[in-house]
Amino acid sequence: MIRNPTERHIKLQDSDLCYFEWEGKRDSTILLLHATGFHARCWDQTVNALPQSSRVLAVDLRGHGRSSKEGPFGWFDIGKDIVDFVDALDLYDIVVAGHSMGGHCALYASGNRVERFKALVLVDPVILSPEQYSEHAATMAEMGTNEHPIAHRRNRWESPSVMYESFCKRHPFSLWQPSILRDYCEFGLLPNTGEYVLACPPKIEAQIYMGTGQRDLNGLLSNVTHPTVVMRAKQRTGPRQTMDFASSPTWPGLADALPNARDVYLPDLSHFIPMQRPDLVAAEIRSQLKN
Repeated sequence: MIRNPTERHIKLQDSDLCYFEWEGKRDSTILLLHATGFHARCWDQTVNALPQSSRVLAVDLRGHGRSSKEGPFGWFDIGKDIVDFVDALDLYDIVVAGHSMGGHCALYASGNRVERFKALVLVDPVILSPEQYSEHAATMAEMGTNEHPIAHRRNRWESPSVMYESFCKRHPFSLWQPSILRDYCEFGLLPNTGEYVLACPPKIEAQIYMGTGQRDLNGLLSNVTHPTVVMRAKQRTGPRQTMDFASSPTWPGLADALPNARDVYLPDLSHFIPMQRPDLVAAEIRSQLKN
């Protein structure tokens, strides 16, 4: 049975966020945080694999989806939005799942609001090793936002179906489940005088990518004592490449550096684990709900 969410909006201290709620029991809440350039409805197929009784909240992060496009777009700013979000809704016993940048935000929020979280599922989070932060920040400092290839991606589309047909045979989108790619296209566009534009404008997406290696969370790791699962995709086999979106950006030692974490290495999958195997992500969330 497919559940449909309710679209809601909330004004926080520094931003206005859109989120989607699948109603359910409020003894615990599942919070879903998406990757850079994505949106909350990319989680629909994961939600369909969760218990029907679960309350689920999926957030359009700042600059994405139907949330505010007002900056700044630093990773700590986006993470702070999630801290303000759980405070504003007075959420407790949260099982949070975050993909890529969403994993970074999940760890940031749980490290700053330890008492509100129950468990974490970090899906190939962009959390680097201590030495990688200095290396990556230096590389990105040499590249202006307008020079990042993401800033020049196609922004205007005739329809979501045209976008889907353009992407469905192109790597890495060809790896995704078709239903998830359709959700990505349908909810990732906004109407704009007879056409559609990306709900995360390319210049904003590029600016967020530029912050990848500039927000070191290693000082927070000891705070995150909650049960945590770190799901990692195939590792890079060569030098780190900025545009290698399919390989894992996650520090292989992350689970060992957290007080109560389990490492799940998935070398047969790409960085887009929730788009390829939402059932695996849902299974880890269900496991954490039982703890």
